[in-house]
Amino acid sequence: MNLLFVCSRNQWRSPTAETIYKRHPIHQVKSAGTEPSARVKLTARLIDWADILFVMEKRHKERINDRFRDIIKNKQIIVLDIPDDYEYMDEELIESITASVSPYL
Repeated sequence: MNLLFVCSRNQWRSPTAETIYKRHPIHQVKSAGTEPSARVKLTARLIDWADILFVMEKRHKERINDRFRDIIKNKQIIVLDIPDDYEYMDEELIESITASVSPYL
C-alpha cells in the first residue's frame, strides 16, 4: 500500500512520518506539503500514487479538497490532528504519529 503524509511545508511533521515508515516491509511511503514553499509540493501525481493520504490537520484536507477535487474522489484521507508544534523527529511527534497511524496499517 502507498502511504502519503501531508503537512504544510513538508519540513517537520510529514518528513518525520515518512522517516518512521520508510523501511516498512509492506508499505511504500512519501511525504509532501500543501504550501507553495513546501520542500516537496503536493501534486496530482503524488495523490494518484497514494492509496491513503494522512494529513496532519483538517486544513490540509480542505486544501486538498479545494485543489484536487476530481483526483481524490476514491481516496481515503485521514486527518491525524497533529499540530505544527514539533521539529523533525521530535520524540513526542514520533509517538503522536505512530499512535494515530497504526490503526490504519
